[in-house]
Amino acid sequence: MAQTNDWIWFDLDDTLIDFHANSHLALAIIYDECGLDRFYPSPEEWTKVYETHNKHLWDAYSRAEITQDFLRLDRFATPLRPHWKGSESELEDFSRRLDPLYLTRLAEQTRMVDGATDLLAHLRARNYNIGVLSNGFKDVQHRKLVNTGLDRMVDLMVLSDDIGVNKPDPRLYSHAMGRAGITDPSRHTMIGDNPATDIAGAVASGWRAILLDPAADGLSEGPDGTLTTPRLSLLNDLF
Repeated sequence: MAQTNDWIWFDLDDTLIDFHANSHLALAIIYDECGLDRFYPSPEEWTKVYETHNKHLWDAYSRAEITQDFLRLDRFATPLRPHWKGSESELEDFSRRLDPLYLTRLAEQTRMVDGATDLLAHLRARNYNIGVLSNGFKDVQHRKLVNTGLDRMVDLMVLSDDIGVNKPDPRLYSHAMGRAGITDPSRHTMIGDNPATDIAGAVASGWRAILLDPAADGLSEGPDGTLTTPRLSLLNDLF
């Protein structure tokens, strides 16, 4: 068993916080607030187009192929462009107004991943240090932590925004170890839902890695030592 002052790190979105559900709600709210029925006949159609494009942008952002500013503008501009009647500059201005409103509405939603709160309480009772390691934007991730009450259960949050490097880059994991004050990689565990970012970066950095995959059939261990679990509740017996 790991030492009780070891660090257990979590990705935030879709590992602790149910980002998918919360984003659906936020997108439906701004659909009404901003009159997006001018462009899409239903919030469901708007959400589907937005999320498909946004996923491609986040994949590119994680590979450092695009900037954060481009992502935050283009995730709204491209879905709206086919239906836009004004100028490109007007589209850009409107898209830049949508972004902070969406992030505000997103931070107001508080749905959690099943088992997240119980697992955090379990870890705290055993004196583990709990960290969040996220590629999310600092202007919204801290608000999510407070609004969900996770700030009372998390000792440290490290964001890619802190140093301008995204998961899976090992430099972010090294930065997290430095912030935690324990630089032995074997003392750190990463739990996340994205194998290409959370898990790949952890393995490359010498950390223990646990993939949350709701489609998995029970606990299993991969050839690189990565554990996969379909539910957070199954991890209580590991710590």
